[in-house]
Amino acid sequence: MRIQFKLSLTFILLLVFGVTAISSYSIVFIRGYLMNQAEADMRADANQILVTLQLTSKTERDLVEVLPVIGRESIYDIRVFDHAGELMLRPVRTQNWDPTAYTTLSGELQEILGEMHATSLAVHHREEYDRIFVYGNLYLQLEESRYTIEISRLKSEIYQPVHTIRWIIYSGMFVSIAIILFVSFMFSNYLARPITQLTQAAKRIAGGETEYRIELNRSDEFGTLAQSLNQMSDRLRQENEKLLAASNRQKQFYADIAHEIRNPLHTISGALEMLDMNNLPDEKRTRFLQSARNQSQRMNRLFQDLMTLQRSDLDPNFVHPRNFVLSKVMMNLEQAYSTLAEEKKLKLVFDGPAYCSVYADPNKIEQVLDNLISNALKYSAQGTVEVRWRLLPDPLNQAEISVKDTGIGIQAEHIPYLFDRFYRTDKARSRDSGGTGLGLSVVKTILDAHRTEISVESAPGKGTRMTFRLPKAT
Repeated sequence: MRIQFKLSLTFILLLVFGVTAISSYSIVFIRGYLMNQAEADMRADANQILVTLQLTSKTERDLVEVLPVIGRESIYDIRVFDHAGELMLRPVRTQNWDPTAYTTLSGELQEILGEMHATSLAVHHREEYDRIFVYGNLYLQLEESRYTIEISRLKSEIYQPVHTIRWIIYSGMFVSIAIILFVSFMFSNYLARPITQLTQAAKRIAGGETEYRIELNRSDEFGTLAQSLNQMSDRLRQENEKLLAASNRQKQFYADIAHEIRNPLHTISGALEMLDMNNLPDEKRTRFLQSARNQSQRMNRLFQDLMTLQRSDLDPNFVHPRNFVLSKVMMNLEQAYSTLAEEKKLKLVFDGPAYCSVYADPNKIEQVLDNLISNALKYSAQGTVEVRWRLLPDPLNQAEISVKDTGIGIQAEHIPYLFDRFYRTDKARSRDSGGTGLGLSVVKTILDAHRTEISVESAPGKGTRMTFRLPKAT
């Protein structure tokens, strides 16, 4: 069942019930009002008739002569009963009833009339005659007997205006219902239209059409809901784009891992096949052993880098910062790379204050510097590799560390992607040099965990400088 039909039906039922209830109450109220007014009028007219008879009738004979005259001028049926309750005079008018239907007053009524004062009246409703009766006592001047005057009127006469009013009310009710039907349809359509639009939009968005926009220019709750759905659609689209990009990166990541592992395995497999030859010269045997060893070390570094990256993605406590002296880490690195620098005939410079304490994870920072210095030595054929650190003036409260080389440099278009996983500016040359393609990704991940950034300054043929900052020890 559609929402528009439900709304229309609800409005129609509520309004029809309201109109019907008001109409019925109005009719009941009018009937009650007319009856009360009729009783009051009959009381007043009965008093007037009694007064007139009292003044004009001194004997029973006068009463017999005067009463028909009054009866012809009156709208009521008038009868007279003697003191014994027997009918004495019949009415002049007979309005759709048999005036002889009863000719004797009931004992209960006579008892009530006997206890009434001369000016009192009694009102009596008799449903079998569909009439209202008013009784009053009449005492003639020259008679000692009590007479009872009865005036009556048909209730249908009293309710005659109700029939006209009823038809007016019913006609108005039917017209009102017709108007209600039209208004309910229009109003329900007004309310259901945005609901229908929002429902269709939600279905389209749920079906994947996140580019769909709801054009609903309203300032009410429907407009707010439409804006919320549009915002949700935008967020879903952005999240979908991010998930798609992440999925593509993941696929590429797995492809790169497979490629990076395949090459060393091929090299190791080939070296082992050569080593299996009985007549292989010692010089070649040594070279193949060294090649297999180098490739196994390369694979070991690859898996270590992968473990570092995976831990950074999953472990919120990836880094454990504490206060430590930076120069001690630099001393270890200088000892580790001095031999390699001498072999490549490069000048390796470590320069900085002897006491420089920072707040960071010493093992992870040493891993960052190890990767940066290794890359600097790897891509420098001649010249100098400088590792410098210094304390920045207050209020920065930071230490700045930089690694600068005089190597081949990096073209500008490669710098934005330099820290992406498995990204290489020269893939063939990088693999030949034993790189894993993850070193700078590890550097970026560790520094991100320390909430600091690394900057790159480089130009082809002029070398590269990488700089980052760490907070001073607290």
